[in-house]
Amino acid sequence: MPAIYFLLMSISIQLAGASDLDALLFLMRRMQIDDPWGEAFDEATVRQSLSELLANPQFGIAYLVRQQQSPIAYLVICFDYSLEYRGKGAWIDELFVDASHRGQGIGTRLLDLAERASREQGAQFLHLEVTHGNRANELYRLRGFVDHSRFLMSKDLFP
Repeated sequence: MPAIYFLLMSISIQLAGASDLDALLFLMRRMQIDDPWGEAFDEATVRQSLSELLANPQFGIAYLVRQQQSPIAYLVICFDYSLEYRGKGAWIDELFVDASHRGQGIGTRLLDLAERASREQGAQFLHLEVTHGNRANELYRLRGFVDHSRFLMSKDLFP
């Protein structure tokens, strides 16, 4: 049996619930070291927002990846609605694989899951936002995500 097959069989990917909040926050803090958000990571605010998302699947869904009992990766998909993109859309809001587990197919499995779960939730398009220079950019392009001629602009409504 190839080594990658053994590794992939030893992980679990499950829909996250309220009881997974601390494990998700643990991984989110690790992601901030590796690829920090453009906005400040205020843990109290993130905890509240994540709790709300986990309690309201119409906002989005989260998946937690564990190897044995240790959290090693996560995926958060959020939903929107757009006339341009034919209705309900999905965003890969967060996708993180701990550095010690990269290159083993976990990110690819999470992308497959994001596509499948988004279709099941009625999304017409799956979007993602990634920083320039992120190591995963080429993986996303290989998986069919395309660069746009437009770029994301944001305004803080409560500065």
